[in-house]
Amino acid sequence: MRKHSLDRWLLAAFLVVLLSSSCPFASKKEVKKKTNNKEVTYDGTSLIIDGKRELLYSGSIHYPRSTPEMWPSIIERAKQGGLNTIQTYVFWNVHELEQGKFNFSGRTDLVKFIKLIEKNGMYVTLRLGPFIQGEWTHGGLPYWLREVPGIFFRTDNKEFKDHTERYVRTVLDKMKEEKLFASQGGPIILGQIENEYSAVQRAYKQDGINYIKWASKLVDSMNLGIPWVMCKHNDAPDPMINACNGRHCGDTFPGPNKENKPSLWTENWTTQFRVFGDSPVKRSVEDIAFSVARFFSKNGTHVNYYMYHGGTNFGRNGAHYVTTRYYDDAPLDEYGLEREPKYGHLKHLHNALNLCKKPLLWGQPRTEKPGKDTEIRYYEEPGTKSCAAFLANNNTEAAETIKFRGKEYVIAPRSISILPDCKTVVYNTAQIVSHHTSRNFMKSKKANKKFDFKVFTEPLPNKLKGDSYIPVELYGLTKDKTDYGWYTTRINKNQLPKKKGAKTTVRIASLGHALHAWFNGEYLGNGHGSHDEKSFVFQEPVTLKEGENHLVMLGVLTGFPDSGAYLEHRYTGPRSVSILGLSSGVLDLTESSKWGNKVGMEGERLGIHTEEGLKKVKWQKFTGKAPGLTWYQTYFDAPESESAAAVRMSGMGKGLIWVNGEGVGRYWMSFLNPLGQSTQIEYHIPRSFLKPKKNLLVIFEEEPNVKPEIIDFVIVNRDTVCSYVGEDYTPSVRHWTRKQDQVQAITDNVSLTATLKCSGNKKISEVEFASFGNPIGTCGNFTLGTCNAPVSKQVIEKHCLGKGECVIPVNKSTFQQDKKDSCKNVVKTLAVQVKCARDKKN
Repeated sequence: MRKHSLDRWLLAAFLVVLLSSSCPFASKKEVKKKTNNKEVTYDGTSLIIDGKRELLYSGSIHYPRSTPEMWPSIIERAKQGGLNTIQTYVFWNVHELEQGKFNFSGRTDLVKFIKLIEKNGMYVTLRLGPFIQGEWTHGGLPYWLREVPGIFFRTDNKEFKDHTERYVRTVLDKMKEEKLFASQGGPIILGQIENEYSAVQRAYKQDGINYIKWASKLVDSMNLGIPWVMCKHNDAPDPMINACNGRHCGDTFPGPNKENKPSLWTENWTTQFRVFGDSPVKRSVEDIAFSVARFFSKNGTHVNYYMYHGGTNFGRNGAHYVTTRYYDDAPLDEYGLEREPKYGHLKHLHNALNLCKKPLLWGQPRTEKPGKDTEIRYYEEPGTKSCAAFLANNNTEAAETIKFRGKEYVIAPRSISILPDCKTVVYNTAQIVSHHTSRNFMKSKKANKKFDFKVFTEPLPNKLKGDSYIPVELYGLTKDKTDYGWYTTRINKNQLPKKKGAKTTVRIASLGHALHAWFNGEYLGNGHGSHDEKSFVFQEPVTLKEGENHLVMLGVLTGFPDSGAYLEHRYTGPRSVSILGLSSGVLDLTESSKWGNKVGMEGERLGIHTEEGLKKVKWQKFTGKAPGLTWYQTYFDAPESESAAAVRMSGMGKGLIWVNGEGVGRYWMSFLNPLGQSTQIEYHIPRSFLKPKKNLLVIFEEEPNVKPEIIDFVIVNRDTVCSYVGEDYTPSVRHWTRKQDQVQAITDNVSLTATLKCSGNKKISEVEFASFGNPIGTCGNFTLGTCNAPVSKQVIEKHCLGKGECVIPVNKSTFQQDKKDSCKNVVKTLAVQVKCARDKKN
């Protein structure tokens, strides 16, 4: 329950009267000057920016996960989607890859990114870390921190705190120099220090509590004029605001830990991040909308969608096993395209909440429980007609009727209807009236000419230098410079009598992530773990020869871990190596043999993924078959049009991709999910990576006998546009506006319609499906049901063909069903699918 709201209202009214009487002749110029430097404060209701309460709709967009060329479009689309705030992490390990050398250029140009947000009239939330998790390698912490003597991460440790303070001050001083804080007239209104610390605090005991207090005092002492939050940390010390992360914070968040703090939701997960080997997982927009409406109905005034645009884990930046494609099911997909209906339905939600803004921010909350599965939450501002209501049906299977203020409302299963005047339903979380899209990957005609692949195969090391009696830990060996580390050892057969009738076998127990093995130059195969179970055992029969035998292992990383306590003490790579089938029993090679080591591939050292590096090795023509650890290179022309582009890695196994020297990311086609499918097939190539002609494609492939000739380049679009609207749905919220305390219709006729809209300058060229009845399926896969109006397709063609956008009335008379209806007892749904294309004249 909101505290002291009546007292605040009376105080506000008094101040209005006082200011009106004392400043009757304040000029517009004076007002503008006053608001140039914005004070940001808060109370138990909301953040207060420049003296005004705000409802904040925020979206996470990470600057290193897209390109500077993509940023303007992504930010503009976020604003058009109804957001007024952008949230981003600050990635320590991209800014200070080498200790003491900071980089803020290219994809790491944080200042440019924030100024673009400011240019669009939006606010910024800066999540500073130092630890960010975010499915980013090492949780954003630079590798060199691991090698600082005596260091323990994220606890009351002098070494960690010293480096953290230096990093924090460097970033915040840079923001201050650029005048980016709201107190200086900039867009940054909120900061975050640390990240989800409650997940690890118990591991550090009192030292953890001391560290969090220290981090809080550090940012508070800098007097930057903005509030600070700690997410998923309910006992955050004052003045930090504790905030919620999760899918249903309206039900799981215990609330602010002080009455004078607002309810903030820092991460509303729009989907589930993907890891190699997992099956597709999606979160419906109906569920997201329900959760946001519920949170705002229970005193919430800020929500952040994590992610709003996920983007791409370019190069080797993803955390262990995380796919290169990140949060692709967000409202803006990996390519920055609007994923409908997620984008549009949330936009309509923001419109509906904005109609409720005054009562939500100034009203007194009330709650009624008319039934077991139903609930009414509403806000009324004392002394006015300002009122907003949220009618909730928690029944997942059936609609429920709620009686409120003398009127009955039918609420769809598990949904919330929003009434910004406590009378008129303008939005229901389960009824989507925005259009849908299906993404298409179209094979490029221009880029897919016959490829002339050349290959270079890595030499297999035999006797590497080294004096270690155990295999070196793989994180420490590679130091995040590469994914690959070599291990070699020798075995003398004369000292190893074979057990009669038994097969001699090599067994390698590894802590992750993947491994290749050779015995006497013969490839034994590979093994790997998974995101949930990183450890695995690789075991293969071998033949011992007389004299010296050689075992070679290649340890493979898929990124550093990004979560949990004592991150600096995580280990991976081969940990136990033994020979089975000997008369003397199991021979443990782990500590009985000397191990040689080498870091990375020869091709990496020579930089053969670049034009200059190509000349440093001798390439051979690809003849249709190659061993593992082979580099492939060819040239291609940029795909036609200005649409997003990608490479489809069909026929390949596992490795890395570069285009014109730029790291596209890790691919892993051979790790199949339980459905027998590769987790990710297409890999994004930003247009800024490409030249019009002769683009260099370089692939490092770990596995043998792949088929690079099957690779193809594709153009990405969302030119398949659909609508799926039931005749009992609530008309679009776009029909309504708020004037003073009244919700009024913008149009003369508020009626239910379906909208189809092509992107850019494209127009509807074909109606691929249309049915007014009970069609089934989803966009891209509709089929007729048992009931269908015969004129459905003709009606849509009349309304839509040749247009960039069309609106179709959803009612029986439009489809000639008002007099002749063969299935009168069926509640009709209009399903439409059209194809958009550029006008051939253009």
